[in-house]
Amino acid sequence: MKILVTNDDGIDSEGLLILAEWARRLGTVTVCAPRVQQSAKSHAIDIHDAIHIEQVPLSDFTAYRVDSTPVDCVRFGTLGLHTHYDLVLSGINKGFNMGEDILYSGTVGNIFEAALRGCRGIAFSTDPTSFAEAADQLDAVWEYIVKHDLFSRCHHFNVNIPLHSQGIKWTKQGGPYFTDEFVHKGNNLYSQEGYSIYEIGHDLTVDTDAVMNGYISVTPLSVRRDDLAVWQKVKL
Repeated sequence: MKILVTNDDGIDSEGLLILAEWARRLGTVTVCAPRVQQSAKSHAIDIHDAIHIEQVPLSDFTAYRVDSTPVDCVRFGTLGLHTHYDLVLSGINKGFNMGEDILYSGTVGNIFEAALRGCRGIAFSTDPTSFAEAADQLDAVWEYIVKHDLFSRCHHFNVNIPLHSQGIKWTKQGGPYFTDEFVHKGNNLYSQEGYSIYEIGHDLTVDTDAVMNGYISVTPLSVRRDDLAVWQKVKL
């Protein structure tokens, strides 16, 4: 199996190396990751400027440092290296990507790009305080996907792993989780400072509730942005 490992936290992220080391048991691993932190870049790409890309030492992996967005890392790994991968793995992200936040996430954006390149993919995110639980649960998540033959139903998944997880839940996307406030710093400068607006619930079929109640969430993803239900109902 050919596997591309990427992230949005940057090539020096501890979570990236954990995921790459784990993935080698499934097949041959190539790493393409951003030069620096690129969180919240969603599906952005750079089509105007030349991108500095270089092969770098990362353990004993074939690894490339890409001075651009997370999705450009997937694009270089596929289009630039002229390689088709059986699986694209993104993460492990330092912080959850769930609910409406997946629209902003570079970690999840990588998996949407994998879909466009015809590759299966899984995004992994975890509590920002530690990668230890996520590292310990990667086998369980993979076994869950294989046991339930999920790749025969969907090719792309978003996985969030809380601390002290007590099992895995099959979930759908939840609602608002974080938002931001524009804070004036003076001299016409503003920073966006995030805070949680999530109100805890107990619907374990929803990713936010499942994770906040101590469960790993596995959510199927789709690249569709049209409202198919409306299209089917409205006959013109």
